[in-house]
Amino acid sequence: MMTAPALDPETRLQRDDHEALRLWLRLFTCTTMVERRVDQMLKRAFGSSLARFDVLAQLDRAPDGLRMGALSEGTLTTNGNVTWLVAALEADGHVTRRTAPDDRRATVVRLTAAGRRHFTLMAREHEALIIHGFAGLTALERRTMHTLLGTVKQHLRLERTS
Repeated sequence: MMTAPALDPETRLQRDDHEALRLWLRLFTCTTMVERRVDQMLKRAFGSSLARFDVLAQLDRAPDGLRMGALSEGTLTTNGNVTWLVAALEADGHVTRRTAPDDRRATVVRLTAAGRRHFTLMAREHEALIIHGFAGLTALERRTMHTLLGTVKQHLRLERTS
């Protein structure tokens, strides 16, 4: 008995579906495919996940650390999930948590030296995977796509504020 191949969101569209919907589903499908590949690589090579990588990336950009709320906003995840991720990273020795000096109710999270080394290795592999994923495009095509997506992003930001 043969089963039909699994369809991604884009392949379920019909010819008469709106062009904007087709574009959105193409973006969504590509994003999902990239996320899955990155997550699989991180699990295989580092025993980690994309969510943990994202927390480490946020902290790598903030040498003085970040409050838990800022981590949650920066990773676009819930406070509860960030709390769980930080606890796991702390157990692995990759981050420390301290009470904020100006607000005893707030917690500041910082990378440890081991966490920074771990993230640096992960970031190199991540970057190589992303470069490989876009290798089918010329430099001009990548710049054009970046510019066009920037236009969409700006339009969505303006819509949100109005």
